[in-house]
Amino acid sequence: MFSVRRLFSITITAALAAFIFTGCADSNAARKDGKLSIVCTTFSEYDWTKNIIGDTDSAEITYLLGSGIDLHNYQPTAQDILTISNCDLLMYVGGESESWVTDTLQDARNKDMKILRLFDVLGQSVKEEELKEGMEPEEEEEEGEEEGPEYDEHVWLSVKNAEVICRAICDSLCEKDPDNAAKYRANLDSYEAELKALDTGFAEMAAAAKTRTVLFGDRFPFRYLVDDYGIDYYAAFVGCSAETAASFETIAKLSEKVNELGLDTVFIIENSDDSIAKSIIANSKKKDISIEKLNSLQSVTAKDINSGAAYISLMNENLETLKRVLDK
Repeated sequence: MFSVRRLFSITITAALAAFIFTGCADSNAARKDGKLSIVCTTFSEYDWTKNIIGDTDSAEITYLLGSGIDLHNYQPTAQDILTISNCDLLMYVGGESESWVTDTLQDARNKDMKILRLFDVLGQSVKEEELKEGMEPEEEEEEGEEEGPEYDEHVWLSVKNAEVICRAICDSLCEKDPDNAAKYRANLDSYEAELKALDTGFAEMAAAAKTRTVLFGDRFPFRYLVDDYGIDYYAAFVGCSAETAASFETIAKLSEKVNELGLDTVFIIENSDDSIAKSIIANSKKKDISIEKLNSLQSVTAKDINSGAAYISLMNENLETLKRVLDK
């Protein structure tokens, strides 16, 4: 899928070498004041955990992607590896983008570390990536390379998945810190009520929608979300694609879909170039078409978090955008 991922093993080897040279560091370096040391690879994991921990002040949570780099391009530093090696609880999605985790854990110092792999938590709910009509095929597919199934890593964009994962996070926290278990479970109950309200909001939006198809001139990380509520989609690339340039055939096919379905909007994701969306609009018959953004929550920075970004608020923004667009 991502050709750059083939370089990860080389990068990890170098980082592990650096890790060995830092071996004299205190094995409890990641802990402070006896608190649990928790490492999360994605923003959603971080925010869910923070809400379940609440005001217990029982843990130090490290969010590895706080610089804003997305999951598909992240490569751990030697310091990241040291932090992971010493942590009490590691949370990661478990797809191809995080293949580096296996190598990192081979040298983990904390042998009592709890590991929460979201793909394992969700089991059969994890979806294979879908090359839908009109999508740009990836380089490996064009070359005819034999590969195994590739799974969509954006599991956090299903609110239903979020509920399942939050329960697993709570169970893990209770196992590592039984003294605060009652507080964690009470916090989970409160947070689950917010997630259920969000789920209800998306369900009501979909039920009332006059338009039941979204079209993206971009990658499409929202398959879990649209599948939950029976919304169809078309897009230039699959969610984890490394491609950035769409062929004329892809542009033309998506423009035809705009015409066929009478769509008023072409979507892109956050931090994305809108050139493909503009090309789709330019090649369609209808020119008064807007470009809207949905947030995939995969590039949330530490600065965004400090400014109040949260899973519930960002997903509510997506909900409001979909309400406005699909009610036309």
